[in-house]
Amino acid sequence: MRDTDHLHEIDRVLRGQTTGRDGVVSESWRRCVETYGLDPSQPSPAHIVTESELRAHREQSERLIAIARSGLDALFRQVAGQNYVLLLADAKGVTVDFFGDRRFEDDLRTAGLYMGSDWSEDRAGTCGVGSCIVTGEAVTIHQSDHFDLHHTPLSCTAAPIFDTSGNLSAVLDLSLLRSPQPKASQNLAMNLVCASARRVEMANLMAMTRRDWVLRFSASPEFLEVDPEAAIALDGAGRIIGMTHAAQLVLGTRNGGLIGQRLDRIMELSADDLPELMRGRPSEERVIRLHDGRALFGHAIAPQSPRVPRGTGVALPGGLSSLAGPDPAMQTLLTRAAKLARTRIPLLLSGETGTGKQRLARAMHMCEPDARPFFLLDCAGADPAAIDALRPRADQAGTLFLQGADDLSAAGQAAVLRLLTDAKLRVISSARGNLATMTRSGEFRGDLFFRIAGATLALPPLRLRQDFDWLLDKLLRQRNPDGLRLTPAARAELKARDWPGNLRELASVLDVAVNLAEGTAIDISDLPDPVLAGTGRDPAEDLEAVLDACGWNMALAARRLGVNRSTVLRRVQRLGLTPPH
Repeated sequence: MRDTDHLHEIDRVLRGQTTGRDGVVSESWRRCVETYGLDPSQPSPAHIVTESELRAHREQSERLIAIARSGLDALFRQVAGQNYVLLLADAKGVTVDFFGDRRFEDDLRTAGLYMGSDWSEDRAGTCGVGSCIVTGEAVTIHQSDHFDLHHTPLSCTAAPIFDTSGNLSAVLDLSLLRSPQPKASQNLAMNLVCASARRVEMANLMAMTRRDWVLRFSASPEFLEVDPEAAIALDGAGRIIGMTHAAQLVLGTRNGGLIGQRLDRIMELSADDLPELMRGRPSEERVIRLHDGRALFGHAIAPQSPRVPRGTGVALPGGLSSLAGPDPAMQTLLTRAAKLARTRIPLLLSGETGTGKQRLARAMHMCEPDARPFFLLDCAGADPAAIDALRPRADQAGTLFLQGADDLSAAGQAAVLRLLTDAKLRVISSARGNLATMTRSGEFRGDLFFRIAGATLALPPLRLRQDFDWLLDKLLRQRNPDGLRLTPAARAELKARDWPGNLRELASVLDVAVNLAEGTAIDISDLPDPVLAGTGRDPAEDLEAVLDACGWNMALAARRLGVNRSTVLRRVQRLGLTPPH
């Protein structure tokens, strides 16, 4: 994500609509009489704090004032000419920012609708700001609802603003010096002030969590990106470290707040899944399911400063950071991918089935600065007519992913070549086979090969990945909200398998094991048998590849293969393998 993206998001969230609800004022009246000794029959002037006191209140609220300013200015423009006054009060009830018609400055100051006025209940009795502070809810205090006779001409609609930890931070108040008699006349004011308070909270969360993932969500996809309902911030372990108040209302658990909760305890989602919810795919496809059965639509925003995967020393943007653990070969590949992601160079991703080529393509697409479409063409069996149907989209700026380009028929290759002529789409292709060899043999068109293979990234098979344990634990977490663990025997068995289906096969095995396991651990008896017993590969090539990946460290290779070190030594001697010089 670019450095300006979080600032852009902050500005965007300060626009939209929502609803609020009235508070109950009778309890507030009783409290004013019994606690503060106020007398409603004796009008009292508004209390304005001193210049030094106001300066202190504003300094404490300086950051929030700066974040809220553009949104409040936009709100005031919406009600300009209707004699409304907009106040931002701190959690103590003191007005620290003010929008109003300066022509009525004297009347506003007298009414307390002015900078520095103290609207706490112990000063003003029942009023919009004070009641909002006490109840923590949006309220309209209309005319005679006010405790003090001095304020009965007013109609004040206020909504609370909470900080990222769920504590009351400020109150936003929209007031009229003289309002129509029906209280319902302020319903629109309630909608506007609640919507603005929600956006201020959203902007504050974005500003406070630039180095963390943010997950924003809505009940419908239409306004997911431009005006989401709620949001949470997550640390690298998938624990909630910040939220908007609406998130607490939507996701709150019976035993208390969200802060510190693991994401996968609330949703069928883990931190590793967040890249799939970025702008690289349509909003309606970004469904997140809660454990209580509800469904929401999610939009994930990557950290502005990418996190460095543990033990790698490499910072990767967006979704690339979740594709590999401490594997030098994968980290080198992903570093190259990050450099190529924002270019227009056509890329060819090669590797066996199930190695994650499509996920890498999506992650690279998500590194682009703008929300552009991602088109997927499954080349297996794609006929020329279906390919030609994509031609209107070729004029769009986005990414076209040719999945399985080596499966294209001769007619399909010709259709793709026509599609790519003068196209604005950036092309990323994948192939299981060696496309270069197919081109040399005449099976694949050379003019198409050089159009789609500006650079090649070769994904290693799972059996050669040094981060196998990292991948295993990640995939298990995604399928395992109850915290099942693998016994040492089960882990060793999985590490010893050949995995011709790679990550896809490993995920399927874990799905079966999680459902078969009893108790708190997955044992070897819970693992399904390998789908393909043998793959026909040369055992010498496989062993040499594992040794190369492990730097010819026999002990490390033995752990990777799930056998004893002596077994590796015997195989090396039997196959006549020698380390590189």
